[in-house]
Amino acid sequence: MDNLLTQIAECIEFGKINQASPYPPQMKGQEGADELTKKALEAGISPTDILNDGLVSAMAIVGQKFSENKIFVPQMLLSAKAMFAAMIHLQPYFSTGAITKRGTVIMGTVMGDLHDIGKNLCAMMIEGSGYEIIDLGVDVKPERFAETLKQHPDAFIGVSALLTTTMVNIEPVINAVRNVDPNCKILVGGAPLNAEFAKKIGADFYGKDPQTGIDYLNSQIASKN
Repeated sequence: MDNLLTQIAECIEFGKINQASPYPPQMKGQEGADELTKKALEAGISPTDILNDGLVSAMAIVGQKFSENKIFVPQMLLSAKAMFAAMIHLQPYFSTGAITKRGTVIMGTVMGDLHDIGKNLCAMMIEGSGYEIIDLGVDVKPERFAETLKQHPDAFIGVSALLTTTMVNIEPVINAVRNVDPNCKILVGGAPLNAEFAKKIGADFYGKDPQTGIDYLNSQIASKN
């Protein structure tokens, strides 16, 4: 059973989605995250063990590699797709409560900004780390962040902007969210942002890459327990 979990983790780390996938070349023809996750469930391995020992551990390695510039966006996207292929088999266990979510993260790209690659990548990475993602998409008005928080009062907020012309639209989101819950933790990210800007507009954390955001979320969860 441990061997299956190791295989799933390797598939996710190196981006082996399924048996038909030609990538990575050294794993061509082998079963991928899709088949192995299904096989693990059929073998009686608990969904929680698959999530923690297969997905979360692998995505932590992927995130660390990305932070250290050992891999780049294309490789990370393949890992995220492999993780998603495994997650499809685990989703029913989230809804039944067999898998306990670490927390909920509401994510969106700010009003006026239609870029979503960075947001989507972060969302997949965070989901692979055991969180529920509520993705509001792009061009999201401050009021929508606030209304969604009312529906999910314990959620974190993740706000993305990829343009210098739209990064100014993050502060109104923060103000709207604070009106709903002054203690809600708000993470911001995107190419034109930095920690100084995040502090200036009242955000709780600036994520320079997905892994730093995940580390922050995990630290907040740990402090509550």
